[in-house]
Amino acid sequence: MIEPRPTPAATRRGRGAWSLPAGLAGVLLGGGALLAVRSPHVAGSYGVCPSAVLGFACPGCGGLRATHDLVHGDLAGAWAHNPLVVVGVAVALVLVVRWTRDAARGVTPWSPPTGAAVTVAVVLVLFTVARNIPVLTPFLGPLAVP
Repeated sequence: MIEPRPTPAATRRGRGAWSLPAGLAGVLLGGGALLAVRSPHVAGSYGVCPSAVLGFACPGCGGLRATHDLVHGDLAGAWAHNPLVVVGVAVALVLVVRWTRDAARGVTPWSPPTGAAVTVAVVLVLFTVARNIPVLTPFLGPLAVP
C-alpha cells in the first residue's frame, strides 16, 4: 500500500514552523530599531523621496515618518503622515501574532483569501488618488513632504 505524503504544513511543524515567523519578527524589530535611532523627518536621511521624482504623493509617501512616529508612540503624528501605514501596521501585527500562535500550536497557518492581493492593490490605487485630491490632502496627504 502506498503511504500518503505529508502535507507541507505537517512537515513544517516543530522547530521549522517557527523559522519564518521568527525571521520576520527579527526583520521587523531591526527595522523598528533603525527607525528609532535615525529619524526620517530629516530630508534625505533615507535617500530621495519618490514623490520628488513622481510629482505626486504615492501611497507610501510619509510611510517612514509614520512608522518612526509609531515606534516613538506618537499615533496622531503617524496618522498625519500616512493613515494607511497606521492601519497596515495594525493589521500586520495582528496577522503576525496569529501566525506565530498557529506555529506554536502546530496548526496549519491561515492563508488569505484569493482576492486579497487584488483588494490591497485597489485600496492602494484609491488611496493614491484620494490623497492627491486637493480637498482631501489635509486629511490623507503626508503632513510635510521633505
